[in-house]
Amino acid sequence: MTVLTLISHPLCPFVQRAAIVLLEKGVAFDRIDIDLSAKPDWFLALSPTGKVPVLKVPQPNAADAILFESVVICEYINETQGGAPIYPVDALLRAQHRAWIEFATQTFADGWQFLHARDASTADARRTAFRERLRKLESAIGEGPFFAGAAFGMVDAVYAPLFRYFGIIDATVAHRIFDDLPRISNWRTALEARASVRDAVVEDYADLFLAHLRQNHSQVMSPLPPV
Repeated sequence: MTVLTLISHPLCPFVQRAAIVLLEKGVAFDRIDIDLSAKPDWFLALSPTGKVPVLKVPQPNAADAILFESVVICEYINETQGGAPIYPVDALLRAQHRAWIEFATQTFADGWQFLHARDASTADARRTAFRERLRKLESAIGEGPFFAGAAFGMVDAVYAPLFRYFGIIDATVAHRIFDDLPRISNWRTALEARASVRDAVVEDYADLFLAHLRQNHSQVMSPLPPV
């Protein structure tokens, strides 16, 4: 059996995307975690960007093929592994889903900057920017429970790691993000319950993430007073 190897970091949300798709497809894979603050030479020799995830794909009678960038890895897995496809068959719908995946790039950035804001004024500004992007996303979500309906898809795999953060931090802080966004709130709940999403992270992920926020003096670890 050809076993894929996912090179990872326990907290990386982009690794989680690849792990979710592998789990959705029922693919056996090995996972190797590295320390991103002291990247080993063998990893730097593999990854052109110096980032995770990296996927090693064994090749017959040749060196392993190397894939990098999370969405590229996810699409390769979708196209080469069994199980239900996680992109729409229709070309227009598929293109629309890819557009919302591209939209995730800045959405992640705004959410990450909010979570790592060190003072209330910065947190307020980053929350406003993040919520503006979420409002646009809210208008694109179908009837649920997932992004495009009953079937779990690539858009779900891409956004699930972002929403996971807000099930870990103080609930009053998360409420200020998702208040008046009922479709996203229901989507978050469905993603949280999905086995592939749950199993894409290590058992102590929540503790590790909270420790990370404390180490970075995040404002969200000291919840803002009610308004």
